[in-house]
Amino acid sequence: MGILFEDGNFSTFYHGFLQTIALSALSALFALLLGGALAAFRVSPVPVLRVFGTTWVTIFRNTPLTLLMLTAVFALPRLDIHFSTFTFAVIALSVYTSAFVCEVLRAGINTVPLGQAEAARSLGMGFGQTLGLVVLPQAGRTVLPPLSSVFIALPRNSAVAGAFSNAELFSVQKVFDEKGYPIFMTFFWIALAYLAISFTISGAFRVLEKQLAVAR
Repeated sequence: MGILFEDGNFSTFYHGFLQTIALSALSALFALLLGGALAAFRVSPVPVLRVFGTTWVTIFRNTPLTLLMLTAVFALPRLDIHFSTFTFAVIALSVYTSAFVCEVLRAGINTVPLGQAEAARSLGMGFGQTLGLVVLPQAGRTVLPPLSSVFIALPRNSAVAGAFSNAELFSVQKVFDEKGYPIFMTFFWIALAYLAISFTISGAFRVLEKQLAVAR
């Protein structure tokens, strides 16, 4: 149980923990922005944007995250695009997660009665105003539970980045293995850290749901 407090292990573990949080937080932010734009494309009256949004979701929702990470780390530098492995991991995680965020937001948009959009248009609002001021605020309340599931899965997905030279939480296991520590104890601490992150995200969304709940 005390392997964290031997031979400087705590600093290694703590650094991996912070890297996982940084990877997850940045990827969640970019995935939310990108997913929101894609959801708007998918319900847009412009056919080209709808096709673009549908194609993006179809490709990246059905592509293994490991393949996306491989493409980011090894293919992009061949196109003269150079970033750190951390940035490549954020790009891959954001692109992958944005497809799921898009579909969650689109499902929420579809729950808003059509009359709401028609009423907004009758008041002279354009597509952007109708979506941003009328539809999305209502849709946002309904999608919080599925959105929380997407973001709870994100820290676990970030473990793939450990295979591409990112010193995140799961990669700590390799360091401890090389030192000869029992694998059971190593995974115990790693699992405990992932649980702490997941419970924190879940708790934040529960607070948000209560804040935005509509009295019935």
